[in-house]
Amino acid sequence: MAAPISRPPLYPLRFEPIFKNNLWGGQRLPAFLNRTQTPESPIGEAWVLSDVDGSLSRISNGPLAGAIFRDLLTTESDRILGTARLSNGRFPLLLKFIDARQELSVQVHPNDEQAAARHPSALGKTEAWVILEANPATRRIYAGFQPGITAAHFHAALAAKSAPTTLHSFTPRPGDCVFLDAGTVHAIGADILLFEVQQTSDITYRLYDWDRVDANTGLPRELHIADGLAVANFASGPCRPVEPSIIEEPGLRRERLVDCRYFTLDRISGNQRFAVGAPGQCRMVLVLEASGPCALEWNENAESLGIGDVLLIPAEVGQCIIAPTTTTTVLECGLPPP
Repeated sequence: MAAPISRPPLYPLRFEPIFKNNLWGGQRLPAFLNRTQTPESPIGEAWVLSDVDGSLSRISNGPLAGAIFRDLLTTESDRILGTARLSNGRFPLLLKFIDARQELSVQVHPNDEQAAARHPSALGKTEAWVILEANPATRRIYAGFQPGITAAHFHAALAAKSAPTTLHSFTPRPGDCVFLDAGTVHAIGADILLFEVQQTSDITYRLYDWDRVDANTGLPRELHIADGLAVANFASGPCRPVEPSIIEEPGLRRERLVDCRYFTLDRISGNQRFAVGAPGQCRMVLVLEASGPCALEWNENAESLGIGDVLLIPAEVGQCIIAPTTTTTVLECGLPPP
């Protein structure tokens, strides 16, 4: 009998950010992610973990540096995902940062069934945001409809170019988390930097774009009103910042921000060593605050961490330790079991 093939142990994985040029974007993301390039065009998004066709993440650390994450998933999905499963053959989540210098369009995303009906093998898009920075003078989040708004009201507002007046809106504060189920009509206002976790999907139906013109084409951007109205949830009402459940211990605070069928999202803050990840589960960790040196420790190994760092902890690695020297805050994203 042939000897089993030895597979090198996995480790927490980093990825090269994929920068996306958007007419509404800004200039903050390269520096935020410790990249030295000076953007020639506005950068609206940095995809820091992606299995979307055409935007596949590349591993940037350790022995696997240079490998495409999808290729690793093809051979090692059980070691990476544990009890979780791929979604239509893809890693289930897309993680990104958004730098909105201008308002994003008023838009909506379909759910899984609606997406598959229009785009074979596609997934819907349920997402959550965590606000990182927001200009006090201009910040605004639009999420869900004001009470009593119907499809007829909204359609009339689109014709009158007053769609934002039908939406619930509020002034966000750094630290706010907004959970957006598929079908929620929404828009990110100007001068906001945020983190987003979402299903692996790039389907967006643009309903209103503030009457602006793309400087590159001299034309307004395409709208998708029929598709958008077909998937918009007019029964959902206002979408407000989540009220997290909190567990506090000496020197440690854990907040459950989101627990939905697609992902979990926790915020953990502490000035002493604390655990992230879980045995046999895949988790992703994002550093929000670290004013002093900080490290991720696992299996007698360690890797330094800084603000904006994102690492995927494979299920094979399991639980890790954050070792801070000052108060450190991280987000931890998880994949629910099948």
